[in-house]
Amino acid sequence: MDRSERFYKIDQLLIHHKAVPVSTFTEELGISLATFKRDLEYLRDRLNAPIVWDRDAGGYRYEQPATNSPVFSLPGLWFNASEAHALLLMQKLLKDIQPGLLGPQIEPLQTRLKAILGSEDHSTEEVESRFRLIHAARRITPLPHFESIASATLNRQQIDITHYNRERDDTTHRRLSPQKIVFYRDNWYLDAWCHLREGLRSFSIDTIRTIETVNAPALDIETQILEDHFKHGYGIFAGQIVQWAKLRFSRERARWVSSESWHPEQRTSLDDSGRYLLEIPYSDERELIMDILRHGDAVEVLEPAALRDHIQRIFTSALKNYSQ
Repeated sequence: MDRSERFYKIDQLLIHHKAVPVSTFTEELGISLATFKRDLEYLRDRLNAPIVWDRDAGGYRYEQPATNSPVFSLPGLWFNASEAHALLLMQKLLKDIQPGLLGPQIEPLQTRLKAILGSEDHSTEEVESRFRLIHAARRITPLPHFESIASATLNRQQIDITHYNRERDDTTHRRLSPQKIVFYRDNWYLDAWCHLREGLRSFSIDTIRTIETVNAPALDIETQILEDHFKHGYGIFAGQIVQWAKLRFSRERARWVSSESWHPEQRTSLDDSGRYLLEIPYSDERELIMDILRHGDAVEVLEPAALRDHIQRIFTSALKNYSQ
């Protein structure tokens, strides 16, 4: 039984008995007298529990509150040590995902968890120091509009944004009805209905330069329509026109790729020589091409012919960089 559970047990014993002898606490909790005294001191000093010693009754009891004084109770939301450690780890991961993004909102919870754990083994600092999250391709850019976007998404409000397009190197003004916020490959995206294009689009949040909340309700897109639009595409790119790519990996590379999920609807098999075949749907080839290229000569595009030709042109062009 960890300390937070003991606090509740102590509280229950005091509630259900007029006075509780020390021996009852130590026996019921399975702790030493010294441990009980430390728990008692913590309850009194840190949580302001009105526990007093009743000499006549030979035990501890709750002191009757004075008129108009607040009634003591343990916090309604309470965690045992393992649950607190898990929450601290979640907080650590979220902080590492985007430093400072939700710091002000998370800080009160962290303070509460630290109070629960107190000076027990595995302090908050120990928990944070024993886990490390490595980011491979996160864009190191501030997200000043994240909270405004999150608020508009949850409150179902339209927003006006200025959006920067990296590929075209230009900006456009859009009115959006936010649908979902997505965390994908270490970056944040907004799925929204674009009133300018009259269709569903995904926007990288770090490319949103300005934002203004509009006093108009967001257009709600049915969940099934959202899923149908985004699930068939590959990666962050979506669309209704779907093609299937067929890739063949070497037997050596299959030891890794065969355990990976590239797409929820992927199809896999082995050919006669033990090479790994992966078939995946896509509507926009850009992200798929990047994933193919990272496997170098350990993968071959079999279908469709247009994708195979595109990969061949990329390798031919890249080879020129090394032939000088």
